[in-house]
Amino acid sequence: MGTSREKPFKKGGVVAENVNKPALIEQNIKEMGLDCVVCIGGNGTQKTAAKFAAMGLNIVSVPKTIDNDIWGTDISFGFDSAVSIATDAIDRLHSTASSHKRVMVIEVMGHKAGWIALYSGMAGGGDVILLPEIPYNIKNIGEVILNRLKKGKPYSIVVVAEGIQTDGRKRAAEYIAQEIEYETGIETRETVLGYIQRGGSPTPFDRNLSTRMGGHATELIANGQFGRMISLKGDEISSIPLEEVAGKLKLVTEDHDLVIQGRHMGICFG
Repeated sequence: MGTSREKPFKKGGVVAENVNKPALIEQNIKEMGLDCVVCIGGNGTQKTAAKFAAMGLNIVSVPKTIDNDIWGTDISFGFDSAVSIATDAIDRLHSTASSHKRVMVIEVMGHKAGWIALYSGMAGGGDVILLPEIPYNIKNIGEVILNRLKKGKPYSIVVVAEGIQTDGRKRAAEYIAQEIEYETGIETRETVLGYIQRGGSPTPFDRNLSTRMGGHATELIANGQFGRMISLKGDEISSIPLEEVAGKLKLVTEDHDLVIQGRHMGICFG
């Protein structure tokens, strides 16, 4: 509908032209005779959807983001596809890292939430995985890499989320690569995966998840149940009130099972 990236409630919804965007959107919805608007997107979308629902508009939302950071759903579609692409990239870096005996740092998406880094790093055999949610010590990372070298493992794979703490001047991968080379003396190279993670053909899991979520959204509309977001809990599709979702983030915690099992396997999280 041409509304992507629009933030109608920013600055109170009134812009320089003195246009009240939320009121204009409400007017257009009524003039078009829409029974309901289905909002598909990430945290910003869910927050905006909740505000429209609070205005009394008929809204149903569906969680869609590769970051997987929407509160109230175990998984949002897009995440599995992004993890698949990132994992494939990490798999491919093993060859170069091994043959050149280097440290390879790969940066994946995730400003505040490190879900892609965690899942792709674990699946792709990362030796160090750095997430925005878990503080790291660069000297500790250097020691881990040098210890691997002493054990006859001349290369290491480091997976970093773009939102980890840096010096504020460099991208995450560049910063970490330079710091590792300084700490260890081992040649280190960085790769930034970027927007490749956001495109291409979705995985079968994401295709089926979006089908299930879309189907449930139509059921809510048919039953007149508005102001709700579709969610996946375990293997069950359900829905929760939008007001419970808005403004919240689902972040990785140190007691997440993948983090715990990764540490048991000797993977460094910083």
